[in-house]
Amino acid sequence: MDWSLFNSSSLSLFLSPSETTPCKCNNHTQLPLIFVSNCSHLNFYGHRIPTYAFLAAALKQKKKKRQTASAGANAYGNQNQFLQINTQKDEQHNVFLWNDMIRDYVKKGFYHEALRMYYQMQRAGIEPDRLVFISLINACGRLSDLQAGLQIHQDIIARGIESDVFVGTALASMYFKCESLENARQMFDRMPERNVVSWNAMIAGYSQNGLPHKAWEVFKEMLFQGVKPNSVTMVNVIPLCANLLAMEQGKQIHGYVIRNGFESDISVCNGFVDMYAKCGNVNIAYKLFRRMPKRDVVSWTAIIAGYSRNDHSYEALALFNEMQVQNIQPNSITIASILPVCADLVALEQGKQIHGYVIRSGFESDVFVGTGLVDMYAKCRNVKTAHKLFERIPQRNAVSWNAIIAGCSQNDHPHEALAFFSEMQIQGIIPDPVTMVSVLPSCADLLALEQGKQIHGYVIRSGFESDVFVGTGLVDMYSKCGHIGVARQVFDKMLNRNVVSWNSMILGYGIHGHGEDALALFSQMQQTGTKPNHSTFIGVLTACSHAGLVEEGRQHFEYMKSDYDLAPEMGHYACLVDLLGRAGHLDEAHDIIKTMPLEPNVVVWGALLGACRIHSKIELGVQAAKHLFELQPNNVGYYVLLSNIYAEAGRWEDVAKLRTVMKERETKKQPGSSFIEVWKRR
Repeated sequence: MDWSLFNSSSLSLFLSPSETTPCKCNNHTQLPLIFVSNCSHLNFYGHRIPTYAFLAAALKQKKKKRQTASAGANAYGNQNQFLQINTQKDEQHNVFLWNDMIRDYVKKGFYHEALRMYYQMQRAGIEPDRLVFISLINACGRLSDLQAGLQIHQDIIARGIESDVFVGTALASMYFKCESLENARQMFDRMPERNVVSWNAMIAGYSQNGLPHKAWEVFKEMLFQGVKPNSVTMVNVIPLCANLLAMEQGKQIHGYVIRNGFESDISVCNGFVDMYAKCGNVNIAYKLFRRMPKRDVVSWTAIIAGYSRNDHSYEALALFNEMQVQNIQPNSITIASILPVCADLVALEQGKQIHGYVIRSGFESDVFVGTGLVDMYAKCRNVKTAHKLFERIPQRNAVSWNAIIAGCSQNDHPHEALAFFSEMQIQGIIPDPVTMVSVLPSCADLLALEQGKQIHGYVIRSGFESDVFVGTGLVDMYSKCGHIGVARQVFDKMLNRNVVSWNSMILGYGIHGHGEDALALFSQMQQTGTKPNHSTFIGVLTACSHAGLVEEGRQHFEYMKSDYDLAPEMGHYACLVDLLGRAGHLDEAHDIIKTMPLEPNVVVWGALLGACRIHSKIELGVQAAKHLFELQPNNVGYYVLLSNIYAEAGRWEDVAKLRTVMKERETKKQPGSSFIEVWKRR
């Protein structure tokens, strides 16, 4: 370095007489870079040198001119003085410094500052180069600032560099990031020359804007034009196959990757693991994962998420544990993928350990991690902790609100679920179909018909009626609130129905005693080709039981075994016992219990005990009650039911004995309660 630059006569151009603090730096050979990177002023042997003054002097170095100036762009003290001095010194260096400082701002994420410098550069009459325009376009895209992007595009056209392939590609990419898809396509179509990067930008742009079909069309157009894809193309195209569940096309691309030697690219391999898992072929995904010579955190996250998504919770958890043994640190996406596994397995202790890792790693502020924790604790029936964690999420989105609403609803806290739903709207978060599905069961549980009607109105206004899950939720809500006719109207208006939709309507008819209507709807369901499941027959048997259709109930119990190969479960036996018991066929019901392949539970014995009271079958009722007392010794309801049977038969001594047993076991009847819905009219 030429240290003569720093003699007193040269420095006096920039210093005031009072700036006289000596420099403490001993390493003179590194002084310029230390100074520029860390200081706004330099105290050098009694002279305090402003950053911009030092940078002007440093420009005279021949070898390290670019490195020093670039670092100086981050630490200059007074920008206007700096530019004024350099304009006077050397116009060529001035252009370089403007361009370099703007590029450096964009590189380090200071997008607003880069745009401000560009406008100042324009006012100073200094011409930016092509690379600066590319950096500025990138800044506009990062900020999603379409207006600034359009303005810079006009400046590019005025300078005649729009035809440059790199500039054109950058513009198309910027328009995609600003969600201006039409401008992006027009820009691409106007480009006189396109390279593989240009095509990749179009594929990625459509994919990131949720249009995988469009992206796939661009990829096919690219191949038709004879442009050879590279590894980046593959990284962009493989997720399209995953999102479109197009495994056959994915396999073809996999073959292309093998033939062209892209298999060694870890990003490409990660994409295939994710693609096969999303297409439901988790076995191939796992084989590919194991064959990878090198795996990173993305690889592990992809396979864990794949197993989780395909309901292989135990395998996902095992892989997560193996990942940690391999000293691969999970990131926030890994955590967001494994938390649903803990929720599905109700693995609270494992979930707590992951929560501890989240705290140590600083992931608590991540909205997806926070939402995953809320969901995990709620599904593990720890609603109180879920509530606390929900309140700590700094920026809650609709998914976060849905998690806490569903958690409250599923854990028998319907009042809290409705309160959160109201607060969500007050906070300006727009409910989505998942919100509706989460909150409607709470209206049903509380028999809150008016609240349910308001939600139904919102569903209509928001266009959610076509959502099969929302429609099913409305059917269930109206049925449980006693409006079976409205439930049927909603059901008939549904454009699409799944097996759950049919089950809800059949069960609704069943619990309201409309047995014939339930059986007719079941026949209609069969005619549409919808295959009944276990829940369907619960609804059918319930309908037969409540309507006294004994023979029909027997037939459908046999149908589920012979015609649909469905082995009866505990609920089906309980329905059959209830059906026979209500109709007075208690001995047959008892025989069913004695011969059933499953160990009878409280529901089955409870159904028999209830029938014994209806038909005054004391001895059989005593047998049923004994089994119930063994299974649930503290359930006061069974004692009361048997006591009523004794009382109706005039066996008061047995009533007294039973009450003595109740006192010894400290069982106490809880007072009953009823729900009514009260609405204030203003």
